Amino acid sequence: MSALHPRRLLLLALILGCIGTLVWMLRPPSVIEDQAPAVPLPETARAPLAQPTGPVRLGIEVLLSKGEPGLEGKRLGLITNPSGVDSRLVMTADLLARDPRWKLVQLFSPEHGVRGDVLAGDKVHSSVDQSTGLPVESLYGDQRAPSATALSRVDALLFDIQDVGSRTYTYISTLGEVMRAAAAAKKPLYVLDRPNPIGGVLFEGPVIEEGFRSFIGYGPMPVSHGMTVGEVARFFQRELALDLDLHVIAMTGWRRTMTWSDTGLPWVPTSPHIPHAISAQVYIATGMIGGISKNVNDGVGWTAPFETLAAEFIDARAFRAELESAALPGVSFREVHYTPTYHRHKGLNLHGVQLHLTQASEFRPLRTSLTILCTLQRMYGDELTLEDAPVLGRHWGTLSVFDSLRAGKSAAEIEAAWQPLLADFEKRRALALIYE
Repeated sequence: MSALHPRRLLLLALILGCIGTLVWMLRPPSVIEDQAPAVPLPETARAPLAQPTGPVRLGIEVLLSKGEPGLEGKRLGLITNPSGVDSRLVMTADLLARDPRWKLVQLFSPEHGVRGDVLAGDKVHSSVDQSTGLPVESLYGDQRAPSATALSRVDALLFDIQDVGSRTYTYISTLGEVMRAAAAAKKPLYVLDRPNPIGGVLFEGPVIEEGFRSFIGYGPMPVSHGMTVGEVARFFQRELALDLDLHVIAMTGWRRTMTWSDTGLPWVPTSPHIPHAISAQVYIATGMIGGISKNVNDGVGWTAPFETLAAEFIDARAFRAELESAALPGVSFREVHYTPTYHRHKGLNLHGVQLHLTQASEFRPLRTSLTILCTLQRMYGDELTLEDAPVLGRHWGTLSVFDSLRAGKSAAEIEAAWQPLLADFEKRRALALIYE
């Protein structure tokens, strides 16, 4: 066969291209891609991501797959931050904003901001979210609850934030304030549920006394509560006697015995100093000491926030040996020496231990914290400097711990003292539980 003339080749290519375009345009609607969302998504939301492989489906995923009749066609307000993502790491705010079944009109920000760019304790300012173009009202600044003006713009509220299982973490306090405001405004609240990263079985510590209630101790619960965010909402509704139209969009596949590594879910930093799942799991153990001591560092300011406890006066080798001899479940200790580059111990040469979880399901964060605190008191009582009584009470929920500490009581003796109140909490907590 003779070769075609180049002009004929070009003409043939043009004809075939036109035919291909016509075939694509005439495809049946069932195979045409979804139209572009009204709200542009960030590149991470557009990129092809692996399908979820873990056993747990989050509340946001259940909502998007099944829908919710009470939200159809409604104006929604969302309380969220970067931890509010689906298992493919797409933010809930972006997912809801592009969904035509409802209209997301308002965002509310907890501590650290909707996009996570505010440091611990710093005020969050109301703003406009650059990704969605929606107004953001701060719930961690001059006000802690949604305003009447913002609530007037919405028909329902949704809450989607990952908690770490401690009452000292402010997100569940924000949840409590949102619940009060929603009840007063007669707005329904939907909590999109998420796992408790330290599991749903364990709860430890003294139940907070009424006089020490604060934004790091909102409800009548111990330091760790062993509930998901949705279960905390149910607990608050009963304990705070709120006349609220509350709905929990439950997860599927989550069991109470699961710690984070069992869920198959990726970890997203819940705040700047909880960058990894290990940070969340040891947060109680170290934060309950770092938060009440003026001269013991809990890793904040170094590369392993909440994974260490160290001070200028500690003999790291001797301290580690004492803690290892306590044979605490699920954890081992490593000798460390470091110099924080920011925060209140910046530039100091510190010595102490790093916590390494050997079996997360067996780890007892508050028992570990109490044992470390008693060891510090016994070995370095003259050097250890604690904060004043109000700070101690807000963190631990009672001053009796420190009376016992100064009296030389052991961790086991102190822990035994709060068991009667824990038994009562267990009964009240049981009424709020959703999962087996």
